[in-house]
Amino acid sequence: MSIKITFPDGAVKEFNEGITALEIAGQLSNSLPKKVLAAEINGEVQDATRAINADATIKLLTWNDTNGKSTFWHSSAHLFAEAMEALYKGVKFGIGPPIENGFYYDIDTGDVSITLADLPKIEKKMAELANLKSEYKRQDISKADAINYFEAKGDEYKLELLEGLEDGQITFYNQGNFTDLCRGPHIPNTGHIKAIKLMKVAGAYWRGDEKRKQLTRIYGVTFPNQQELDEHLRLLEEAEKRDHRKLGQQLELFAFSQKVGSGLPLWLPNGTFLREQLTDFLKKEQIERGYLPVVTPHIGKKDLYVTSGHYEKYGKDSFQPILTPEENEEFFLKPMNCPHHCEIFNHIPKSYKDLPYRVAEFGTVYRYEQSGELHGLTRVRGFTQDDAHIFCTPDQLKDEFKTVIDLVQLVFKKLGFTEFTAQISLRDPENKDKYIGSDENWAKAEQAIIESAAEKGLQTVTEYGEAAFYGPKLDFMVKDVIGRSWQLGTIQVDYNLPERFKLEYIGADNERHRPVMIHRAPFGSVERFVAILIEHCAGNFPLWLAPKQISILPISDKFLAYAETVAATLKAIGFKVQLDERAEKIGKKIRDAEVMKVPYMTVIGEKEVENQQISVRKHGKGDLGAFTIEDFAVILQEELNN
Repeated sequence: MSIKITFPDGAVKEFNEGITALEIAGQLSNSLPKKVLAAEINGEVQDATRAINADATIKLLTWNDTNGKSTFWHSSAHLFAEAMEALYKGVKFGIGPPIENGFYYDIDTGDVSITLADLPKIEKKMAELANLKSEYKRQDISKADAINYFEAKGDEYKLELLEGLEDGQITFYNQGNFTDLCRGPHIPNTGHIKAIKLMKVAGAYWRGDEKRKQLTRIYGVTFPNQQELDEHLRLLEEAEKRDHRKLGQQLELFAFSQKVGSGLPLWLPNGTFLREQLTDFLKKEQIERGYLPVVTPHIGKKDLYVTSGHYEKYGKDSFQPILTPEENEEFFLKPMNCPHHCEIFNHIPKSYKDLPYRVAEFGTVYRYEQSGELHGLTRVRGFTQDDAHIFCTPDQLKDEFKTVIDLVQLVFKKLGFTEFTAQISLRDPENKDKYIGSDENWAKAEQAIIESAAEKGLQTVTEYGEAAFYGPKLDFMVKDVIGRSWQLGTIQVDYNLPERFKLEYIGADNERHRPVMIHRAPFGSVERFVAILIEHCAGNFPLWLAPKQISILPISDKFLAYAETVAATLKAIGFKVQLDERAEKIGKKIRDAEVMKVPYMTVIGEKEVENQQISVRKHGKGDLGAFTIEDFAVILQEELNN
């Protein structure tokens, strides 16, 4: 019996029932089966070796696909576990999932302590096993048989995982001499894994519960060839140099204090200048586009967030409620700005002539992130959003949405983010309980985003299940200079909060109507944006953002008077100038300015005083020659204007 297989380009071909994705690949091309790692069958990622018994859509997954890499790394975790079991008898296994770059496995190693010194031995064993090209074989198994298997092994971790599973949903995967409880999918065989690197050893409590046993977590990464592994390790080394936490300390941008509290950054003078330059830039652009600045409190009554739905969705991630002397009165640290902005809209009655009504705020919000998830400025407990909300008529929605797209693109261009993809984040159609609002409103909101992105000619991908709980959104996924992808900037369409807050305007027909709400944040979190910017430019900020734009470096005290004149002149023009008056040799002054990544240095000695000039050096490039102060100011101004 034949079945119809539909390919991503819309082509339909007939094959015999029971054919596998790997066999289909072989009929399409002699070389393709060597590249296929898994397949999406009707949108579900499956083993490429599983039989297809009915009409289906298919996408063959290779190393170039995100789900292909994920399957590859999941299979590598199983290979790692096989190597561990071969080397260390009696080890027990927790979970071993793929992650963004590689995999990890949590292991109970008993009395054996695994250290970094052991990793090369494990890598070698993994390579030996990979060379055997063992097939990953899927096996449906009853719960009773699965329990018997792991009871015989004495593996209490797998037995605990089995407690949450029912008959008919339990599968084992086998490769070589290793068997694991797993729902898959996996690559066809271990031979695809050609390059292996185990990265680090850490501790992890079983099930994330600090009251339970701490297991050994080993992280690794694998590739289909050594060249890609070498490039990955090179990029990791480069990322380490760009780590915003290290550069933040080196450049004196921000700090953390346990006395203040984890996840609550302190902005130092240099970082505050950088932050304010960014916010001033965006404020100016917003005002030119008709946004009205507003300010809202850092706290709000519980009822506000119950109305908005944030209490239901984020209550567990919030700080504990603030109780007042008034009985039953509770306040919360603000988790989002949008409920406050809805109340601003409601303050004065609106007509259609008042719309679109655009309000903007750099509002600080608070969420109690788990301590293990905190990471520099990218994951904090108090952060400032460049939040704005546009209240408009349904007819105005698409034009307003496209105008926001233009603003986001302007921000990226100004800050040197040249490569990005727009992700259309939609509701999960299989799990609508996660969201608020009617199907009708969701359909209208999603269609507006899809059409706006298409009309602006954006390169897009669509992800289901990534919408906010109150509406779909357009997320901008930006690549930095070393190829990492970051989510920066988001635009959301919301029909639901206007319903919940009973927002209204009087239309041209003199009837009451509900506005549509657009949430937008080109930076997202200012803290996270600064972190990504630091790493993107490795702390070498463009001149307009640099906390110290020019260092004045007199060779000795004899030339200090002229150096002070130069500094005063450049400051008067409006530049950020630092005069280095220390009794240090000029070489050290230059090195220190380089370490602080000051864009320009001016060296002043006898020759410069005689000629009433300055010798200019540029960070990372060296000597540019001698200039008058006026000519140097022109060079700086031209750079600022570009």
